[in-house]
Amino acid sequence: MILNFLKITLRNLRKNKLYGFINISGLTVGLLACFLIATYLQFESGFDKFLTDADRIYQVTVSASFGGEAFQATNSPPPVGATLLETFPEIDSYTRIFRLGDLVLGKADLHFTERDAWAVDSNFLAIFDFPLIDGDPQTCLNDAHSIVLTQATAQKYFGDQPAFGKKIEAGERTFRVTGVLRNLPKQSSLQFDMLLPVAAFPTVKQFSWSWVWLQMETFVRTKRPLAKNERLALEAKFPPMVRKNAASAFRRIGQNIDDFFANGNHWKLGLLPMTDVHLRSGQFQSAISNRSDIRDILIFGTVGLFILLLACINFMNLSTAQAVSRAKEVGVRKVLGSGRRALIGQFIGETLVLSLLATAIALLFMQLALPLFNRLVRQEFEMADLLGPWTIAVVLGLPVLTGLLAGSYPAFFLSGFRPAAVLKNTFSSVKGGHAGLRSGLVVLQFAVSVGLITSTFVVLKQLDYMLTADLGIGRDNVLVVSNVQRLGKQAESFRDELLKLPGVTKATLTTDLPATGYFGDFYVPDPDKNNPGLAKDLSLGSYLVDDNFVPAMDISILEGRNFNEALGTDSMSVILNEAAVRAVGWAEPIGQWLTYPGGNGQRFQVIGIMRDFHPFNFRNPITPFALFHESSKSYSLGRQYLAAHIQNGTEKQLINDADRVWQQFSAGLPFDYSFLDDDFNAAYYTEKRLGSVLSAFALLSVFIAGLGLFGLIAFMTQQKTKEIGIRKVLGASVTSIVALLSANFLKLVLLAIVLAAPVAYLLMHNWLADFAYRIDMPWWVLVAAGTVAVLVAFLTVGFQSVRAALANPVESLRSE
Repeated sequence: MILNFLKITLRNLRKNKLYGFINISGLTVGLLACFLIATYLQFESGFDKFLTDADRIYQVTVSASFGGEAFQATNSPPPVGATLLETFPEIDSYTRIFRLGDLVLGKADLHFTERDAWAVDSNFLAIFDFPLIDGDPQTCLNDAHSIVLTQATAQKYFGDQPAFGKKIEAGERTFRVTGVLRNLPKQSSLQFDMLLPVAAFPTVKQFSWSWVWLQMETFVRTKRPLAKNERLALEAKFPPMVRKNAASAFRRIGQNIDDFFANGNHWKLGLLPMTDVHLRSGQFQSAISNRSDIRDILIFGTVGLFILLLACINFMNLSTAQAVSRAKEVGVRKVLGSGRRALIGQFIGETLVLSLLATAIALLFMQLALPLFNRLVRQEFEMADLLGPWTIAVVLGLPVLTGLLAGSYPAFFLSGFRPAAVLKNTFSSVKGGHAGLRSGLVVLQFAVSVGLITSTFVVLKQLDYMLTADLGIGRDNVLVVSNVQRLGKQAESFRDELLKLPGVTKATLTTDLPATGYFGDFYVPDPDKNNPGLAKDLSLGSYLVDDNFVPAMDISILEGRNFNEALGTDSMSVILNEAAVRAVGWAEPIGQWLTYPGGNGQRFQVIGIMRDFHPFNFRNPITPFALFHESSKSYSLGRQYLAAHIQNGTEKQLINDADRVWQQFSAGLPFDYSFLDDDFNAAYYTEKRLGSVLSAFALLSVFIAGLGLFGLIAFMTQQKTKEIGIRKVLGASVTSIVALLSANFLKLVLLAIVLAAPVAYLLMHNWLADFAYRIDMPWWVLVAAGTVAVLVAFLTVGFQSVRAALANPVESLRSE
């Protein structure tokens, strides 16, 4: 039977080469898109499941609100893990991560800047069972001078020599390699190059009392997996524990915890399942960067299915359109005794053969498409990734499902022909309900295409807005030198030497910059008897800066003045942004005072109000922000940056010159630099990926829709060969014949635009709502998407129509 289906299918392909090519091409593209997206979805949905206790591990989250500002974070206080273990019997153990920022490690004259070095508790590898090549996971982090490297990092420092037992220097400290990890799985949310003991970094111990110093990532392991309702029930027990244990920490920073909650603030802990960290933690600020958004994954999956649906629609349309040519075959088979069930089986079998053929071609093309797809989604997939259990099911099951979906309606339609009508030539499939169905499917195809084109335009427009909009701060032609704190007291001399280089116009030293981070803490505005509604708590993000920061970063001072070290008073001064002034409620902010309870009661007088600027990106609203002078020594972060405005076109030479100057001060330490605009742009990885994928699949949807329309118009012109010939003999012009053949199809495309436009508008309006700062939904994107669809349809239909209209009528009438 299968051999019979194969013979008939091949015979029909030889007989109808154009339609066969269109059907197989459409199915191939649709299946290829689904295979690629299935590979990606399997990868994204499989994160952290390789961990033995993945279903028992939860990350502690903090949800807080104070001073009118709210946030959610996976960053947690140092004592929270021990307190949870001590208080709740459901919890078996805990471990913590402290991100170290940039750390210089090396030996002899070989030094590297490590950006993914983590300080962890000694039981980290007992809870997260990453496999070790050398060392004991139970003891390798017990000693404060131990270090555990990944394979790749060990290779970087020691080449092919065994790393175990070797020493690595970090400034004046020396660490001994007590473990070597296999390179981490790609499907791990936790990505690091080395582990060091928390005990080696006294900062964590220094803040062991604090319930407001959110610099740790805390994970707890429960005694057994918790169902969702059990996890929520456990979380419901946390508030009394927080109130009890955090009270002393709040008093230490000048806050009464009862007053804090009475003022409408909150400080809540939650538990995020480890298997949700990668895809479902987007609402949390986090030091864990290897995360995706579940909504993007759903978008990719939906788009892949739409592409396959368009290919199936092509098959159904062309199969029903060709019904006349196969009607006699059905009639003869029925006269010879074939039942309807056998005919349905035959036609579905033919479709399955085509689907399997398209699958084989799709798998061949996948090898070629993978490099491009990898660039789109920024991954490194290989053909072997198709061997996962989920993707194998897709590769085996999807062709069968596609064959059934694409072949079911044509099979039932064709098998229902009445033999008498067929053999008497009184049957026609061109008119009636089936032609109406074909029209509806064409409308659906182009509606999907218009929706994808509209979505692509909106995503790219929002991305362009974020990349080019005014941030309130200068970001173009700004060279950023990291880790300037390594120079110690010579940092200012390094800045002064850079200012002497040709092309450097301004330079400043600061603890942080936009797109790199900031320090945040509580501050208390002085009470104002004339304004009883004044905010009692203020959460401020801030930088410690020098006098040059404001002019070097092109920040506008709206009221008051900039820092001036010559006055000798700016160690007690602060510059606030507009959002901070609004949050406090001061009518006349200049001259007002803030108290910093966490800084031993330091007081700062407001000397200037600066224009709001974006410290991170456009996803989040601008929050209260401050600049403190570096001489205040208000806090210590152990990091410092130099930002230098440079003349356009001098980048290459300046990097070489700046490196040379750096080496004069740094004794061979690595010169780490970037450009501020690149740092900002890196924050929009998710939007860039979404825009790239939508662009590619919008093109595929237009290709498939155009391919199907080409097949239908080719079939229609073939059916109307005699009519076209007669019309030309009777004097019809080429224009009138083209209008006759194309008018109905263009009407269908216009109808698709009308139906798709409001749906696409609503979907993208909701997508834009996730951004605090966004474009207005532009009306022109709908016009542009519709124009693209009409243009594709016009070119497709017009080509075949003109070709038919220019044909010699004598040939068409002679063939009759």
